[in-house]
Amino acid sequence: MRMRKKKHGAERIAACSDILIRSADDIPFEAPYELEIGCGKGSFIVELARRHPDRNYIAVEKISDVILLAMEKAKAAELTNVRFLIGDAGTLTEVFKKGDISRIYLNFSDPWPKAGYAKRRLTHRGFLEKYKSILTDDGEIHFKTDNRVLFDFSLEEFEACGFALRNVTNDLHNSPYNEGNIVTEYETNFSAKGFTINRVEAYLK
Repeated sequence: MRMRKKKHGAERIAACSDILIRSADDIPFEAPYELEIGCGKGSFIVELARRHPDRNYIAVEKISDVILLAMEKAKAAELTNVRFLIGDAGTLTEVFKKGDISRIYLNFSDPWPKAGYAKRRLTHRGFLEKYKSILTDDGEIHFKTDNRVLFDFSLEEFEACGFALRNVTNDLHNSPYNEGNIVTEYETNFSAKGFTINRVEAYLK
């Protein structure tokens, strides 16, 4: 469902301009930092930044009416270690360079299930090669999804692009890796419907 346009959206984004990145020059952190692609309303990245005040985070979201909610959450929590970027995965190399990012989080990305749409998946090798060009030499990707077809596809893509895999599970909430897990809004909804959550950590060898 298409999100209804937010009232006074431009003004609300302007009110959060101090935590909005428009170019690499706006990043106040010393690299490397951690990156969430597709942060949605910000529940994950805000909680992650709250738990780890010693780490720095950047969250990317392509829909401005969605990212403004994430920014408002960060402002309300008075977080100083997170910044936001309006954009998508295809433009990351325009902002970040090799070694800027130590870890990427992909949470419940669009599975693009229709035939011929595989290249749009954020774990397709085309995107993975972009991520490699901004990750540190030992960089990681943490991936969660309820979609088993997407998950199996992603495992193959990770390995094809030179990533090793660890802490792999098809039932996160009943696994040892659930300790410390930050449950996203999508995760709550899918779990309530009986879906198990798949998770993997892919890292550069």
